[in-house]
Amino acid sequence: MNDEKIVQLAIEGDDTAFLNLIQLYKVDLYKTGYAFLKNEEDVLEAIQEVTYRAFKNIRSVREASYFKTWLIRIMINYCNDQLKKKNRVVLGDEVLNFQGSADNYFAMEIQEAMLTLDDRSREILTLKYFHDMKIKDIADSMKRPEGTVKTWLNKALKSLREKLEEKGGKVNV
Repeated sequence: MNDEKIVQLAIEGDDTAFLNLIQLYKVDLYKTGYAFLKNEEDVLEAIQEVTYRAFKNIRSVREASYFKTWLIRIMINYCNDQLKKKNRVVLGDEVLNFQGSADNYFAMEIQEAMLTLDDRSREILTLKYFHDMKIKDIADSMKRPEGTVKTWLNKALKSLREKLEEKGGKVNV
């Protein structure tokens, strides 16, 4: 059975189909949550909350092919809300315990720079580069023209480059 049929069953009220979808996309939810929250406990809590919200609102999904995008958007919105509540950046123990290799250091710098971006820029970069979504799909999920999303993506990348250059590193973003 393909994903769209499973989504359709979930929309029609099949709880098992919904659980299968969550199981299918749990890694994507985790990666998205971790990109924002940087703390495994917070991410697991976010996954629980997002699962609840998705279950409660599954009937609002209009297009089965966009279920994953809809689910990721719920996660992004939840993470943005949590970051606004905290109103500060908290580094998890995992980040503090990095051994300091160049790759890990650069990954940390990118993560820190991403957190300083506005919500829309962070969302677009996450969808494009962490979830490999096409511009068209991002535009559809945000209900904006593709040209607008391309402009926003360009500005987000420029802003990310500037943030990284402020830290004095070589930038290939």
